[in-house]
Amino acid sequence: MKDHLFSDRVFCRKLFQLTAPIALQSLMLASVAAADAIMLGSVEQNSMSAVSLATQIQFIQNMILSAIVSTAGILGAQYWGKGDRQTVNDIFCISLRCCGLISLLFFAGCMFFPRYLMLIFTNEEVLITIGIRYLRIAGWSYLLTGISQCYLAVMKVSEHASQTALISSGAVVINIILNAVFIYGLFGLPAMEVQGAALATLIARAIELIWCIICSLKDGYIRPDLSRFLKRNPLLSADFRKCALPLLGAGLFWGVGFTSYTAFMGHMGTDAAAANSIAAVVRDLICCACNGISSGGGILVGHELGAGNLKRGKLYGDRLVKLAFLCGFLSTGVMLAVTPLVLRFVKLTDGAAGYLTGMMVIMAFYMIGRAVNTIIINGIFASGGDTLFDMYSLAVCMWGIAIPLAAAGTFLFHWPVLVVYACTCLDEVGKIPWVMAHYKKYKWVKDLTREM
Repeated sequence: MKDHLFSDRVFCRKLFQLTAPIALQSLMLASVAAADAIMLGSVEQNSMSAVSLATQIQFIQNMILSAIVSTAGILGAQYWGKGDRQTVNDIFCISLRCCGLISLLFFAGCMFFPRYLMLIFTNEEVLITIGIRYLRIAGWSYLLTGISQCYLAVMKVSEHASQTALISSGAVVINIILNAVFIYGLFGLPAMEVQGAALATLIARAIELIWCIICSLKDGYIRPDLSRFLKRNPLLSADFRKCALPLLGAGLFWGVGFTSYTAFMGHMGTDAAAANSIAAVVRDLICCACNGISSGGGILVGHELGAGNLKRGKLYGDRLVKLAFLCGFLSTGVMLAVTPLVLRFVKLTDGAAGYLTGMMVIMAFYMIGRAVNTIIINGIFASGGDTLFDMYSLAVCMWGIAIPLAAAGTFLFHWPVLVVYACTCLDEVGKIPWVMAHYKKYKWVKDLTREM
């Protein structure tokens, strides 16, 4: 009998309960970048461009933190499906230790070496100077982000996804309000522009972490067991490393690769940097749906695999593949539809506006690959611990094809901006056949749990 995507009400209900809050959380987080771009763009184009470049530091940090937090989610979902709460707590503690160390390193970089960090992304002195002012304040928020992300990840896998959406959305609303207050100097305060955006982020991150800690103290929530915080479980630590290291490799490949794309645009002039910063914000907003399906679907499949229901986990994976393609084509339509609206909301030079129009059209086709690969690789494959494929595919498609072409076009052949931008979008669309071939091997259908 043929399986229909929306015929199983239990599957649809569970997926919606997980996906909707996570998609909302992703949307709200992307809204902060959108608010920064709109508010700073209304003040000065260079301020917007500089902050877009400076936040690439946090983007790289988030790639590393994501490997740790994603591993906590993968293993946590399976052990939660198995009913082993103590092991979920131990996984929580491992992730907190790792994220705390990474956050400290990035904080130190922003405090002591901000100029060298900005030089990675641009050689425009005006952008470097503005970016340094931003990083010296925003760097303090990098200390807090990893810790709060660990709390939110454990809440998601332990059936509190709606609470994570509430916390993240609340923090984002606070961030956006404070952005307006500090950037424009409302209520008698001085206009702080880029420093105001950084200060708003810092306050919002502090509130988010405090909120997470308070929620974790309630009945039914997982909170770190301080008596076991420094204790090491060799088997669980080995499983954590086995899952996290490929994710870290893939995260660094993808994060540094995406950051290099931004650097290429930054070296092609202020108009190209400004257009790229707006295009990136729009991309992140539209990707929220596929991010929600990826995370929510991965947790749903992970619960079934950890509970030993491998056949049902495989069935759920097949349904998510159909959703991935549907989401991709819908995202393409949305991208094309919002292009005229975006051009009205930002203050750009004529050159930057022309670049932005071309970038949006190119990115519309890129969204198909982005949605399919995000849901299948980061959701389905990861739910069963099949994390090596992502690293291999990025090494070949991004680092073997897209980055060399874009780098050559930028520094050697001096290709037009939109041609270089198109090169940066090749990797996602190009690897769809490889992803589908790997999916059909069903190596991801695996129970990762142990008897602890």
